[in-house]
Amino acid sequence: MSKVIDLSRSVYEICIENPEVMDIMKELGFEDIAKSGMLKTAGRFMTLPKGAALKKISSDKLKETFMKKGYQLKEQ
Repeated sequence: MSKVIDLSRSVYEICIENPEVMDIMKELGFEDIAKSGMLKTAGRFMTLPKGAALKKISSDKLKETFMKKGYQLKEQ
């Protein structure tokens, strides 16, 4: 059974509920989120789609990577 991630929620909320998401995000190129304090500051208002757009990561790559790790992404 896959885990569901609501893309309207903040990165902070997602990572608190699913700590393994941090590793998936780093794999995708979100290295900055692992820096001290970033999750608690920028992560509180940043969503995965917004972050992907800033990092120029396609939504298809985002979905594909999370699906491979057993997650389903719930869009608004």
